[in-house]
Order: sequence, then C-alpha cells, then structure tokens
Amino acid sequence: MTSIPQGQTAHINTDSVMLEGSLIIPDRARGVVIFAHGSGSGRHSPRNKFVAEKLQEEGVSTLLFDLLTEKEDEVYETRFDISLLTKRLIAATKWLENQPEAANLKIGYFGASTGAAAALASAAKFGSEIAAVVSRGGRPDLAWDLLPKVKAPTLLIVGGEDDVVIKLNKKALQEIKSEKKLEVIPGATHLFEEPGALEQVARLATAWFKRCLS
Repeated sequence: MTSIPQGQTAHINTDSVMLEGSLIIPDRARGVVIFAHGSGSGRHSPRNKFVAEKLQEEGVSTLLFDLLTEKEDEVYETRFDISLLTKRLIAATKWLENQPEAANLKIGYFGASTGAAAALASAAKFGSEIAAVVSRGGRPDLAWDLLPKVKAPTLLIVGGEDDVVIKLNKKALQEIKSEKKLEVIPGATHLFEEPGALEQVARLATAWFKRCLS
C-alpha cells in the first residue's frame, strides 16, 4: 500500500473569501483529484473522504476544500448557484497548479450532486487541462449548455433507485461529446448509503482516475 502523508492545509483565495481545504500527495503520485462537494456538504463529507482515501491508497493525490463559507452555506439559493461554485472550483484549480509539489500532476475532478455541475462547467472552461471527471449522484443538467464543451473523459455514477437523477444523467450523457460512460449501481439511492454502495463508487472512480491520470 502506498504511504499516505499528512494533509497540507490549503488556503485558497477566491472572489471575496478565503476557502480552506486539505491537499494530500502520496509518494509517487499519479495525478491529483479535486473534490467538488454537493449542496449542504463540505470538505469533511464522510462520503467524499471515503472515496479520497481509496484514491490515496492507489497513489492518487486529492484536494478536498470548502466551496462555500459556513455563512454562505446557510443560504439555500447559494448552494445551487452553479456559477459561483464553478468560479470557486476554477480558483482552487489555479491554486493547485501553482503548488510546486503538484505542478507536474494531471488534474481530475470528482463532483457530487451540485458539485458535479460545477466540475463539468469548470472542465469545459479548462478544456484539455482537465484529464478526467467523475460524477457521483450528480446534477450535470445544471451545467447543460457547457456539456458539449467538456473534453475530459467523464464517468457518471448514479444509484439504481435514484430515478430522477438517472433520467437527468442519461440526457446529459447525450450532450457530452468526449469519452463518457454511465454506471448505475443497483439498489443504491442518491447518497449511496446502502451496504457496499459507496465501495462500488470508490472502485469505479479509482479505476477511471488511475487510467486517465497516469
């Protein structure tokens, strides 16, 4: 198993606030994944931390950070402000590119729920600079107009019992022109809380990132 170092605290300056995060770069890292969490969540999300730890074990670096401040997250409308979330993710990406230890690492995005829309919108802006995108229970429809501009190989993962989100992801898949795949995890609901469901998410995401970031 790869030796996992302690996380480096990230302080990311963006439009008007300072965002905090944690950057972990394992030995012989094979790329770095920036996590964009969903509405009402943050860098301490147990689901995202679980996936991040699995990636770290396989030598993939991770950056988990808060897209919103605590005060901003209290406002329901702000949680769904995809334009704002995208700007924050772009700022985090530029911050990461300026870190010497991450300078030569390919970058991927892991987005959950509304964070997936921000990940896809940001990937559309950066073009080929982003090497891979994985969406967990995502809302790619919230970045509808930008989907055809995404160049990164994109994996959409949804729960088999998450009927509305499955339909939205199937429609979004038709708009994405890059390499793409939809994985439906049988029996899983939106938060993948069922036994073994999140493990399947982590396994699929890890395989996707290892291939695209190597």
